Amino acid sequence: MIRDTLAAAVESAAAGIGLDPAAVTWTMERPARREHGDWSCNIAMASAKAAGRAPRDIAGDLVAALEQADIAHVDSVEIAGPGFVNFRLTPSWLHDVLVEVVEGGTDGYARPDVGAGTKVNIEFVSANPNGPLHAGHGRGAAYGDSVARIMERTGFDVTREFYLNDRGVQMARYAESLLARKRGEPVPKDGYGGEYVADWAAEMPDDVADAGIDAVRSWGYDRALADQREVLAAFHVHFDVWSSEQALVDSGAMDAALADLRERGHAYDADGATWLRSTEFGDDKDRPLLKSDGDPTYLLPDIAYHRDKFARGFDLLIDVWGADHHGYVPRMRAGIEALGHDPDEFEVPIVQIVRLEREGKEVRLSKRAGDIIELRDLIDEVGADVARLTYLLQSVDSQQAIDLDLVTSRSNDNPVFYVQYAHARIHSIMGKAAAAGIVRAPLADADLSVLTHEREIELLRTLSELPEVLTRAARERAPHTVTNWVRELADRFHGFYHDCYVIGDVPADLTQARLWLVDAARVGFAIGLDLLGVSAPESM
Repeated sequence: MIRDTLAAAVESAAAGIGLDPAAVTWTMERPARREHGDWSCNIAMASAKAAGRAPRDIAGDLVAALEQADIAHVDSVEIAGPGFVNFRLTPSWLHDVLVEVVEGGTDGYARPDVGAGTKVNIEFVSANPNGPLHAGHGRGAAYGDSVARIMERTGFDVTREFYLNDRGVQMARYAESLLARKRGEPVPKDGYGGEYVADWAAEMPDDVADAGIDAVRSWGYDRALADQREVLAAFHVHFDVWSSEQALVDSGAMDAALADLRERGHAYDADGATWLRSTEFGDDKDRPLLKSDGDPTYLLPDIAYHRDKFARGFDLLIDVWGADHHGYVPRMRAGIEALGHDPDEFEVPIVQIVRLEREGKEVRLSKRAGDIIELRDLIDEVGADVARLTYLLQSVDSQQAIDLDLVTSRSNDNPVFYVQYAHARIHSIMGKAAAAGIVRAPLADADLSVLTHEREIELLRTLSELPEVLTRAARERAPHTVTNWVRELADRFHGFYHDCYVIGDVPADLTQARLWLVDAARVGFAIGLDLLGVSAPESM
């Protein structure tokens, strides 16, 4: 990669003027502003204190040394600002990028080894099995699955997990609501009044209702879980593991976790209850584990669940939680630290509220009331691709408003249409080339040096950035950075399509080079869209 070539040249030049590049922390990055060049390093500023010299003086010596070196693709080297060393490159480095993209293909290009085999458990969605997934769950599903895809591509060993909260009072109220609807009775107080309860109750066999509340609960559990699995599959989401809270408790894992906490001195009895000394780990107060009647709080089985995940050999646990769980994070982190684990081995991205709008008015979500917008309904209306990419347009730590009218429109104002249309244009170009009898020559025989148009260079430059984008997306658990990159790639490709004819009144060597550039763009779209869980259509 060009970055490695430039970094090696900087290290050699630094050593030549008496600096030790290994003794300081410095970076080789793309400048924030394109007019400052293609790459920039801050080694002069990083070395100034140790060298006892002004950064610009060091940068001047470095530039002089670099100008004497024979560095591939470098057009010029210059000093910028307080002492940055900036490189301006010839287009030939991007021609090398084209070869790297095409030869690597969708499987080989842009695979930075960020994770180095780190075993990661990503738990997301984890809805109660007492109803369908609503559109709010969709944001967490799209986010969690895309994070998993990105981390897998960047060297992590990823397991996707769904935790079934299948015990407790909510499941009991759900069963009572189903039975009441089946019998034509009013839904109990604090029960579930959604229309889906009436629909499912009508499906429930009479012999199940006659068998009593336990049979109804079991049937309702299976019905809800089947519905959730089906809609997640339609949303391009799969899980490697489905864990049950009830099974965890039945296995004795909760009792074992409590015993472990007691042995470590982090659980104690007071006022008839059992408590976690969570204040020792930064929480604002100690938290109950067992209530005075001996029943566990939500915290104890959750601690047991995470203890079980660590016991399965995971190095890092990532739990994707909704905004209503924000206050629960410190006590869960305290529980993990009380078990003897580094709190940095536990991460909780918080998915903020998503609001759906139609004709400028909010469409509200409520799982208990009758106006629920099911994820299934959203997929049926806009399609899984549109729903997923729309959810991933911005960081999950910001609230989101989805304009249903916009995301179903076939216009360039619709970011989903804009991206997928760019990919469809690629196949249109390839189809026209085939119809014109143009056979693409082997890549090694193509003269890529003719790719000098500004639109071509910008398209290649964007493709060159994908490894860095994936590195950042993996480290920051930020799939929206991939979405932004895909949108930029689409913008660059639409501009190329408009200004650079591939077929027609174009020299044959330029047609060949541009066909390979189009193929490189295809590889970029295929990688980016797959990481977002979105299909790459060949026609629209």
